[in-house]
Amino acid sequence: MRVVLGAAGLALMAAGGLLVWDQATHWDVLIWLAGAVVLHDGIIGPLVIAVALLSGGLANRGLVRGTLMTGGCLVLIALPLLLRPLPTNNPSVLPLNYARGLLISLAVVAVLAVLLGVVRWARRRHAGHEAGAPEG
Repeated sequence: MRVVLGAAGLALMAAGGLLVWDQATHWDVLIWLAGAVVLHDGIIGPLVIAVALLSGGLANRGLVRGTLMTGGCLVLIALPLLLRPLPTNNPSVLPLNYARGLLISLAVVAVLAVLLGVVRWARRRHAGHEAGAPEG
């Protein structure tokens, strides 16, 4: 089943690549592919590695990494809306302030992460006091 699904995925990627190659100029496709490689290998990859190394000694590194992953996903979702060409001919197309919405979403994620961290810290502290308390 894995081989069949892998072959189907490769066939669909090839079909998509041919469609893109036929609809765009060849230079546009090559520039886009080169830009994707530079963006991933030159910026995103080293940034992720640096954050992983810097968060390695933290007590709540899972929480920190999860928060950063959630924020990264929010940025990736909002990026097409933030990079849209302005002005549009139709004022009802993408009428909201997406930069403000992204900042609010990131702030909510950060606040929830801090609250979760405080709750975890309080539980550990409370469990430590109960374990060390003399019985009697």
